[in-house]
This record gives sequence, C-alpha cells and structure tokens, in this order.
Amino acid sequence: MADQNFQYSFTTSKEANEVFNHLINPKNWWVGLFGERIEGKSESINDEFTFKAGDDVHYSNQKLVELSTNRKIVWLVTESNLSFLKNTNEWAGTRICFEFEQIKAETKITFTHIGLIPQIECYGNCSSAWTQYLQNLHESLK
Repeated sequence: MADQNFQYSFTTSKEANEVFNHLINPKNWWVGLFGERIEGKSESINDEFTFKAGDDVHYSNQKLVELSTNRKIVWLVTESNLSFLKNTNEWAGTRICFEFEQIKAETKITFTHIGLIPQIECYGNCSSAWTQYLQNLHESLK
C-alpha cells in the first residue's frame, strides 16, 4: 500500500470518445488553479508539451508515449523542475495516465500518476493538486 501510485477515478455520462477527445489536449483540463501555461501539442505518439504553473515553481515536460483511442492516454514526464522540492527533478520518469472504460451508459475514467507514491517528497502537495484538477475535470464532464 505504501508504494501505491496516486490514483483517482470517477464516472461521467459522456461517451468515451468525447472524454478521450477532451483529455488528449491538456489545455482542456490541466488548468485553472495556479496560473498554468501549457505549450506544445499532444495529438500523436512522441508529441511533447511543457507545463508551467505557480510562477514557474512547477515546470515539467511530457511526451505522449501510449495512445489507444477511447481507451488510454499515457504521457512520460521527461524532465521536471519542481523548485519547492529538494529533488527538483522528482517527476522525471513518472507517467501520467488516463484510462477509460465504458460501463453501460457511463464512462469510468481512472487517472493514475505512476511513480507519484507516498514515499516521495512531492506526494502530499502533488496529490492534493491532482485531486483539485480532477475534481474540476469531473465537474466539467457532467
């Protein structure tokens, strides 16, 4: 349990293809809390984008590494500079993943930040921020 990746799930009445099309572009959901700036693209395998937030206390670069239409999106964090941490590159090598599952008339969305585990310094602050982003996302998909 202690090495469990941060995970958050919810359901929506939206179809999986609508959810997928919304999530493939991080500018649609990874915004609205800390003055985020996202540059680059996320449409095809190997596309990359940067994420900056909180007056640049958070910088990370994500590369789209897995894509299964209407089922799964995975970005590899290739570099990070989280200036509020001792190990500012703590996110590098982690993966940000959305998986979708159609269950009757609903789509279940499971977000997992693979590598964001309780033993790392960022876990408390980062899991709290992820929860806020994902709650906002859930509201926007109602």
